[in-house]
Amino acid sequence: SMRGNAARLFRELKRQMPSLPETVRPIAQSVLAQEQGVLEVFGRLLKCRVDANLTRLHGDFHLGQVLNTGHDFVVIDFEGEPRLSLSERRMKRSALRDVASMVRSFDYAAAAALQRMAAEELAFLQPWAQQWVAVVSQQYLNAYFATAGSAGFIPKDTGTTQTLLDLFLLDKAIYEIGYELSYRPNLVGIPLAAVEALLQR
Repeated sequence: SMRGNAARLFRELKRQMPSLPETVRPIAQSVLAQEQGVLEVFGRLLKCRVDANLTRLHGDFHLGQVLNTGHDFVVIDFEGEPRLSLSERRMKRSALRDVASMVRSFDYAAAAALQRMAAEELAFLQPWAQQWVAVVSQQYLNAYFATAGSAGFIPKDTGTTQTLLDLFLLDKAIYEIGYELSYRPNLVGIPLAAVEALLQR
């Protein structure tokens, strides 16, 4: 499924390349050149035995779905990813999909904020934004796994957990490219940069 989605996304990215903002085309070309690498990364899942329960997910978990009441945080909109059919939304999946989705949301928040900054401020702010994403993501993951403990939906092996998290992060970033191409082409550089960074890592 991940490889099929990625292949469709790469075809769409090629098709829309001429209409992308000039500043985004170089990174789009770079990501397109790594299509085979992306498919190979997803192929790792075929060689990985995952010992964990599947569960129904939020399915569209990001910072926009979390409200601060002043005393606590409330998660909203449990209808799942709007672009999927109802039967796809109800499928049981790895809970790490939602975890990866929230981690991507931290990166999105920082990148979207940077896009609103003056060009002369970016060189100063970029490292701070990257550090913020790293710290917030690590704190979130630490708290999540500490709370989940040895729950059945967490793989017993930490290497498998890391592999799944990495794959779901890449899958989510690729999905985001397709979303931005459809609805907000001016923001497509954010997930493109994420895919490039994830592949380098």
